[in-house]
Amino acid sequence: MRLEPASTCMLFPGQGSQAVGMGRQLALESAPALDVFMQADAELGFSLSQLMWEGPGSDLNDTLNTQPALYVHSLAVLEMFRGAHADFRPAFVAGHSLGEVTALVAAGALTFVDGLRLVRRRAELMQHAGQTSPGKMAAILGLEIPALEKVCEEASRGPEVVVVANDNCPGQVVISGAGEAVDRAMSAAKAAGAKRALPLKVSIAAHSPLMNSIQPAWDSAINSTTFATAATPVVGNVDARPLSAVDEARKDLRLQMQSRVRWTESIQWLAGHGVSSFLEIGTGAVLTGLVRRILPEADAHAAGSTADLEALA
Repeated sequence: MRLEPASTCMLFPGQGSQAVGMGRQLALESAPALDVFMQADAELGFSLSQLMWEGPGSDLNDTLNTQPALYVHSLAVLEMFRGAHADFRPAFVAGHSLGEVTALVAAGALTFVDGLRLVRRRAELMQHAGQTSPGKMAAILGLEIPALEKVCEEASRGPEVVVVANDNCPGQVVISGAGEAVDRAMSAAKAAGAKRALPLKVSIAAHSPLMNSIQPAWDSAINSTTFATAATPVVGNVDARPLSAVDEARKDLRLQMQSRVRWTESIQWLAGHGVSSFLEIGTGAVLTGLVRRILPEADAHAAGSTADLEALA
């Protein structure tokens, strides 16, 4: 397949795309990719690479490990891609939730080590929030955003709040919040015409007010990290617009902790600004599938293995 830089956006996945074995083949076949894994192991003080390649899956699926693993794998893939296509510069980059940090590194706004430290801290804080303020998330299929926003508003009672957390693509939206409120919203969504309401296997109410307890610590982590102006425009999750300055990047990451991931709007904005090809860099093809539902006419490809990378021209 052939990609034209001026009409291509690189995408970086978030939590949920992890799998035991991720990155093993890359490390065997690419010295730059192997170096990424080794840098991460040295910075973290344990062999994240061994956990990624050998499991067990229960440990890899622990938020504390999942987020760094996805970050590291995406950047290992990117290093191998750049080794083969040194002159390729995409028009834009974007990441889904956690993937926004990866996108900022890919764009040159953060160093690899600073990004890894942020991701690790993000995972620690979100895990802590899940323990102290446990909540739920659920996927709602077949209900439009305005109707679901009304459902969430009516299902929220006092401190029991539920909100739209991820606008992934038309017909697939994730809600997040207090357990009782999510349960009420799931029932109400089905009554309002949703095809399905599926609870997710998480205890962390990401992108919701239940993250408020960790917001000061997250803000502190971001404020103490050195950012540079991105060399490639990064489309942020909160406003679905490019983050053109350091302050904008910091603000988007801070707000993202409790704000909706506007993925549908992000992809639509990119399409409206000349992007017709999307390349998902990392594990799995979740974002590729979402793009195809948002923009059926777009070219969308996943690149997470050596075979995928070899197919690119």
